[in-house]
Amino acid sequence: MIFSSSAIIDFFKKYDFSFFIFSAIIFIFGVINLYSATHSSSYVNNLYKTQIGWYALSFVIGVAISFFSPKSFYRYSYAIYFFNLILLVLVLVLGHKGMGAQRWLVIGPLRFQPSEMMKISAVLALSRWFSKHNVDQELGIKELIIPFIIAFVPMALIILEPDLGTGLLILLIFLAIAFYRKLKWKTILILAVLGAITGGLMYQYGLKNYQKRRISTFLDPTADARGSGYNAIQSKIAIGSGKIIGKGFKKSSQASLNYLPENHTDFIFSIYNEEHGFVGSLLIITVYIILFFRFIWLSQSVTRMFDSIMGIGLMSIFFWHTFINMGMVMGLIPVVGLPLPLMSYGGSSLLTFGICCGLATSLSNARNLF
Repeated sequence: MIFSSSAIIDFFKKYDFSFFIFSAIIFIFGVINLYSATHSSSYVNNLYKTQIGWYALSFVIGVAISFFSPKSFYRYSYAIYFFNLILLVLVLVLGHKGMGAQRWLVIGPLRFQPSEMMKISAVLALSRWFSKHNVDQELGIKELIIPFIIAFVPMALIILEPDLGTGLLILLIFLAIAFYRKLKWKTILILAVLGAITGGLMYQYGLKNYQKRRISTFLDPTADARGSGYNAIQSKIAIGSGKIIGKGFKKSSQASLNYLPENHTDFIFSIYNEEHGFVGSLLIITVYIILFFRFIWLSQSVTRMFDSIMGIGLMSIFFWHTFINMGMVMGLIPVVGLPLPLMSYGGSSLLTFGICCGLATSLSNARNLF
């Protein structure tokens, strides 16, 4: 098929590049920061090259997904969800163990986390359910039972790995979508009471000792300054020492002297703060906020309920990762192992966010191209 130049120009006018553009801006900030954080270490000084490779792959996959119609995502949403559940079960049975957790499936040279893809699978399944049931009414507890089960099953499997942070993220995605669909005030009150009771019981009987220590050291990091409170203290030192404009590129003492562990993954934002200060942090946070509002705009611009709910679900993946990671490194919430979108090192994470951008672009393109 031969396309005329006018048809190609018209296509590029209608194609929504915004999600890929803003994600690329964040990634560029992130990979430069990753190089700065790891350049002085002989063990991880080439991680930025691997990160670029994973981003290229995630970009290609995201762009490919953007050319599919949202109707395809609706049609196969449950199949994708159940396939991902099978992968989570396989992780518990055959998964690779590392750092006290069993979270990865290994196929030849590739190692990936099915829990990352479960975030998207849960969004697809929840979007389909909420778009087909009780569309025109505010939701009560009874209407939330089945969608809660949709979220709870993968959440439980992920927590068993153990990966408490990602498991709770699935729950937060469910709550974001449920609130978007409109809840009765009575339902909100009941959820708040149930959440308080469940949280207390989980802390008392469900959390492991190291997870309890994370909460206690969040309240007082100095109580175990050389142990469980060490990362939180060093992270605050890094952020505070950045002051207004930061120390400058490749001048992070916390990274070069290896005072802050996991400075290329969970605590990458601490290094960014140290080197670029308040001004640099405000700049990157602004780009994230623009991306969040782009997702919200998308959810209000589409015509189908499934597309609208999916837009909010995809936004919640980005938002909760960003909010939790930044809050964690600043000492506002307990330390949880969640990466900062497009900045923390990790191939599975980059694939997740690349697919999210592809799905969002597909929803936007459906208004003009499909």
